[in-house]
Amino acid sequence: MQSLIGTGAALITPFNQDLSIDIEALIRIVNLSVDGGVEYLVVLGTTAETATLSAEEKELVIKTVIEANKGRLPLVLGVGGNDTMTLVKELKTKDLSAFEAILSVSPYYNKPTQEGIYQHYKAVAEASPIPVIIYNVPGRTSSNMLPATVIRLANDCKNIVALKEASGDLCQAMEIIKNKPKDFLVISGDDMLALPMIFAGGMGVISVIGQSFPTAFSEMIRLGLNRKVDEAYELHYRFSDCIDMIFEQGNPAGIKEVFKSLGLAENYVRLPLVSVDQDLAGRIDTFVAEFDK
Repeated sequence: MQSLIGTGAALITPFNQDLSIDIEALIRIVNLSVDGGVEYLVVLGTTAETATLSAEEKELVIKTVIEANKGRLPLVLGVGGNDTMTLVKELKTKDLSAFEAILSVSPYYNKPTQEGIYQHYKAVAEASPIPVIIYNVPGRTSSNMLPATVIRLANDCKNIVALKEASGDLCQAMEIIKNKPKDFLVISGDDMLALPMIFAGGMGVISVIGQSFPTAFSEMIRLGLNRKVDEAYELHYRFSDCIDMIFEQGNPAGIKEVFKSLGLAENYVRLPLVSVDQDLAGRIDTFVAEFDK
C-alpha cells in the first residue's frame, strides 16, 4: 500500500451558517490539499463530524470529494461503528470502487475486550472488498487496542494493511512497529507525534493540520521519511504551537478556525460541539497571519 505512505489529509465538513453542508468550501479545501502536495485524502473521518451527518449528507460529502478530486489522489473512506453486524452489512452493500481503503475506528462506547476487538475487525476484514486501516484512538473509544491485538490482526487478516495509531503512547507504537509484519504500515493519528513515530519506523500520518498547510506539512513528513532529522524538526516546531491550539477546545472546532483565518470556510460546527472562544480564535488567527512571514 505505497499510496498510504506520507500525509493523508483528514478532511473537515464545512458548514454554512444554517449548518447545511458548504459544498463550495469543501471543494476549495479538497483543492488546497491536492495542490499542496498531500499523498491522499481521508473522507468522513472523525474530523469530518461524521457522527452528526445524516446518511444523505454523508453521500453528498462523498460525491463532492470524488468530483473535486478528479482522480488526482487516492481516497480513503471512514467506515466504522460499534455494531459489528450493521457495519458488515454496510461494507457488503456500499459502493467502495472510488476508494483505495477504508479507515475503521475501533468500537466505541461498548468497551469490548481485546478478543472482542479482534473478532470485530476480523469480521470487518472479511466483509470489506478493499483494504482496511484499523484505527486506535482510546481517547474517543474508551478502549485501547493493545499491540498484541494489532499484531494478531496484521498476521491473521491479509486485508488489514495498516494501523492509524492515536493512543498518544509512543512506546506502544514502537512495540507495534518492532513486531509487525514487514509490509504492514503504522500511521500516526497524532500530528504532534507524527515525526517521532516516523523516526521509530512509522510510515506517515493521517493529519488534521495538514489539510490547512499542506505544502509545508507534507514536506515535513517527506523529510522525516527520508531521515532528514534537523530539516524535518525545523518545520515541526513551526507547526507545534498551532497543533496544540487546534486541539485545545476540540477537533474540528480548532481547525475550522484555521480555515476561517485562511478565508476558505466558516468555523461553524454542529452541537454538541461548539466553536472556539474569542481568545483561542485570536491566537489561531495570529498564527495563520504570521505563518509565512
